Amino acid sequence: MRKKESEMASLTNSISLPKLTKAVNYDNWSLKMKALLGSQENWEVVEDGFDEPANTTGWSNAQLKVLKDARVKDKAALYILYQAVDESGFEKIASAKSSKEAWDILEKAYKGDDRVKQVRLQTLRGELESMRMKETEGVAEYITRVETVANQLSRNGETLPASRVVEKILRSLTNDFENVVCAIEESKDLSMLTVEELAGSLEAHE
Repeated sequence: MRKKESEMASLTNSISLPKLTKAVNYDNWSLKMKALLGSQENWEVVEDGFDEPANTTGWSNAQLKVLKDARVKDKAALYILYQAVDESGFEKIASAKSSKEAWDILEKAYKGDDRVKQVRLQTLRGELESMRMKETEGVAEYITRVETVANQLSRNGETLPASRVVEKILRSLTNDFENVVCAIEESKDLSMLTVEELAGSLEAHE
């Protein structure tokens, strides 16, 4: 256990942990944390949870070893979560008995309940629908803006097919791209066109 704690301390000192604060986008933070915990083989215990058995009488050595490993992974993940939140976040999870419990508390506190999620989805849908490329904006910059909102929708439970993102971009470019948009629509199957391929065609025109 001490060795694992030492490894966790070394980890948190050697890399910059994403810090969750009120000003930080929870969805982006959670993605980074899932990648970090996964790299340490600790995400599974956060996702599935760890329950301390009430009694281990009669357990084999192999079962006890599995239990010990799971316990260490859970505590290691909990330690990382402690380090990845500000003081306010720490107070929220200080009494959590497991890393899963701590993760669920943070998700509810920073992402909100189902009603809040629905409001967020409606806001994002409206934002995507109203987006238009600015005259002073480059193609790559605009496409990144569109993809950012599309990714946020996905993280909140509404995945957009690539074809819809492609159509959105084509419908909302500046007038300078009118001819190339017509050429793309006539020569390519939009249902099969990826955002990356579209970006390449538009940037070549630009």
